[in-house]
Amino acid sequence: MPAEQPTLTDGTVTLRPWRDDDVAEAVAGHDDEMALWFGWDPADVTEQSHLAAITRWRERYRAGEQASFVIEHDDRLVGSVELTRDGSAGARLSWTLYAGHRGRGHAARAVRVLVDWAFADPEQGGWGLQRVEARIDPRNDRSRRVATRAGLRLEGVQRVSPGMGDRPDATSYAVFARLATDPPLSDPESFRSLLNSFLPRKRAISQMLVRDPEGRVLLCQLTYKRDWDLPGGVVEVGESPQVAVQREVEEELGLTVEPRGLLLTDWLPAWGGWDDAVCLVFDGGTLPHSALADVVMQEREIRDVRFCTLEEVDELAADFTARRVRAAVTGEGTYTESGR
Repeated sequence: MPAEQPTLTDGTVTLRPWRDDDVAEAVAGHDDEMALWFGWDPADVTEQSHLAAITRWRERYRAGEQASFVIEHDDRLVGSVELTRDGSAGARLSWTLYAGHRGRGHAARAVRVLVDWAFADPEQGGWGLQRVEARIDPRNDRSRRVATRAGLRLEGVQRVSPGMGDRPDATSYAVFARLATDPPLSDPESFRSLLNSFLPRKRAISQMLVRDPEGRVLLCQLTYKRDWDLPGGVVEVGESPQVAVQREVEEELGLTVEPRGLLLTDWLPAWGGWDDAVCLVFDGGTLPHSALADVVMQEREIRDVRFCTLEEVDELAADFTARRVRAAVTGEGTYTESGR
């Protein structure tokens, strides 16, 4: 831990220790947007309270617990950024920009500078940390952009009960983090990994349409819901949908059926606690009636299986499933949304 808090810069923004004469400019820069995300009353921010905070930050730096810096640009006080220790090798990041200084890239630059210093060896004046992270309200788009532009990868969402976060109505936080071992952002793989961490991901479900010689459709009665459905399941990470549907049919029914091609792509909107998904229905061809005798049901998931007419599908399946089955059987289109 450096004895004296350093001054850091990338040539555009400068991070330096707080001074007592920063108080008036800092208080003037506080506004409702800061209050919104930090969860305090603007009326509580006074020169006296801010001066007390600066004294507290100095003490915490000397104790090795926290490092709070002013962000300067063109000799103007534009915001602040800080690290708070979290265990022996990690720290939490926090930052803010004052009114009139947002939207110019200052925060992302400041966070990058601070993270580089946090990872630097103590002999080089840094903290020698292995991990830094930021917890951001998912509704705070500005801070989410700062985190990604500073090279922090989105790792997931942490749920909280109301009252546990900075805002009383917060129910979750997006967790962004960077490790000392992550390659530099100039590395193409590092940049792709960063994008991959926060770009949208959509669940994929593969199902198989298997019919008997009379054209009836093979349906399964599932243990975890009342409705009947086509055999199949969720595509695993890194697994092709075509491989997934063959695997699922073998696991659920003990049948080896090779998919013959894609019949239908059906988008499923969010429903009943599930996020939206894409359902891919593959052609499983025709099986004889005797194939049911070869079925070995996975009892944990499958209660019953049988060939059904389309009228029986309407009775046994959820309405959107019945629409999907009809669309796949009739072949009138290759893409539907909830079977329509």
